[in-house]
Amino acid sequence: MTTRSVARRAINKLSARKVATLKEPARHSDGNNLYLVVDPSGARRWAFIYRAKRPGVPGAGKLREMGLGSIKGIDLKRARELAVEAHKLLAAGIDPIAARASIKATPTFGEVADRWIADKSGELRSDKSLERWKRALNVHAASLRDIRVDSVQTEDIMAVLKPIWSVKSETAKMARGYMEQVLNAAKAQGWRSGENPARWTGHLDQLLPKVSRLQRGHHKAMELHAIPGLMVSLRERDATAARALEFLILTAARSGEVREAVWSEIDLAAATWTIPAERMKAARSHRVPLSKAAVAVLLKMEPQRGGDDAFVFPGQKVGRPLSNMAFKKLMDRLDIEDVTSHGFRSAFRDWAGDQTNYPRELAEQALAHSIGDQAEQAYRRSDALERRRSMMQDWADRLATVPQT
Repeated sequence: MTTRSVARRAINKLSARKVATLKEPARHSDGNNLYLVVDPSGARRWAFIYRAKRPGVPGAGKLREMGLGSIKGIDLKRARELAVEAHKLLAAGIDPIAARASIKATPTFGEVADRWIADKSGELRSDKSLERWKRALNVHAASLRDIRVDSVQTEDIMAVLKPIWSVKSETAKMARGYMEQVLNAAKAQGWRSGENPARWTGHLDQLLPKVSRLQRGHHKAMELHAIPGLMVSLRERDATAARALEFLILTAARSGEVREAVWSEIDLAAATWTIPAERMKAARSHRVPLSKAAVAVLLKMEPQRGGDDAFVFPGQKVGRPLSNMAFKKLMDRLDIEDVTSHGFRSAFRDWAGDQTNYPRELAEQALAHSIGDQAEQAYRRSDALERRRSMMQDWADRLATVPQT
């Protein structure tokens, strides 16, 4: 027998048959520090037994046993591969058990994302923003959640972004930013090193087209001449969604602002609706002068009024506002296609600019848009409420005029 064959036998002492049939409770060596451990209960498992010699390692110099798994999940070939990997770590001065503990201590992207959301949620102005974060990191970035955070690579980020980059550009843009922040947080915690694979400048901007070059979606608006007929149809329907959409059109407000309106924001005597800053896109409170028609809508809803914190347009579930799909479903039932609720703001703006003499700034204020630079905004102390009241009444009167056929 040659020296080479003796060495091979000293390393690979066990066979697949022996592994399957050995029953004596003991540690059965395969060589290379790999053992088949048969417990008194008859359970059989693999172990890598070695001496930790690296200074600073707890128990250095003493025998240490690292479990490699049951023979039910790890066959002889795989157990030998794991033993070789453990030897490579030892040769590099790394304790295998310490290395495994380090790997287990590194969280997944999903775990870091959840912690980031919990830590940063106090900075948010509304639950809507929180839901946007969760949707981006739980739904759009779902493929990342089970990946260890230190293993997330550029190709993983691209797999999230490419399917939505050209069709949902704003959503993709936000998702990329959130992923970058989560990975930055992981690096700050010591769970990652190196460049952030979700960064835009000098990285993803070389792999994806800029959002500004893409064809952006727009909010499809109903033709102005058709809106009075829609208002008639809405008033004929006995449904909360119909009242809410009628109110939305009359006030030129955003969908979320209307759906989440509560009675404490309404002053019927003064015919004014004051939306608090935390519910506004620009984070500034906004007063809306109410036309006679808008007040009439609120008077129809008043019999259902709860407390001051109750929703003006309650949803089907107690204590919840109308669904964000309520207006879409309502227009589907009315056989109205290719129109969004946000598009009515565009219709209002077109009417104010093309068919009235009201100044541009007044229409922009009605839409709660920022006007001018910061200096101009600082000097513009008044929100021109009463001037806007005349404009909103004229808008309501225009909507009450059904074209003759």
